[in-house]
Amino acid sequence: MNELLYKNSLPHALLSTLAWLYVHLIALTSRISVKGDGTFPGIYTIWHRQEVLMIYLQRGRGLVGLISKSKDGEYMARILRRFGFAFVRGSTTSGGFLSLRALIKVARTGHSLAITPDGPRGPVFKVQPGAIYLAQKAGLPVIPCACALSKKKILRSWDKYQFPLPFGRIQTVYGAPFYVAETDDVPAKAAELEEILNTLTEEAERLLNTR
Repeated sequence: MNELLYKNSLPHALLSTLAWLYVHLIALTSRISVKGDGTFPGIYTIWHRQEVLMIYLQRGRGLVGLISKSKDGEYMARILRRFGFAFVRGSTTSGGFLSLRALIKVARTGHSLAITPDGPRGPVFKVQPGAIYLAQKAGLPVIPCACALSKKKILRSWDKYQFPLPFGRIQTVYGAPFYVAETDDVPAKAAELEEILNTLTEEAERLLNTR
């Protein structure tokens, strides 16, 4: 775990440090509200576009994520490490089975996991089968999460990534544990989890707008 592939890269070291500092700035200047239990052991799952504040809120807990071996992935690997996450290098789109197997092995040693089920390339708001397979084999429930931001810049990415801005309000919602049995139908459970994540997102937006 925690393998860095571009160890002597000054841009990766510098930009990941700046990103770490920026997220702390967001947290210090924003009013953050949390609904639900964010400490339950499981597979923490949030849409890719909402991940920034979830990284901050789950800092220091040793959650394990899956990070691609690309140069872009190296930035996230360094950011996660600074926030007290662990990670394995791989991708659901390239060598996906081996990546999932590595996460399953880590989960069976007692670690909770963190994933974006529509990442890294989408389609947006679509739970990929690997997320359900992971829950089946790891023996952990999915902990669905959502985040809403009052001040943000929406990027021109495939998922319209939400980049938080300082001095805003942030609402995070954790849902009830979502269990996947060995005998469950994977597409059906994926559709069910999609609905839960979208409902939590709507709840986070509603709570944000009523504060």
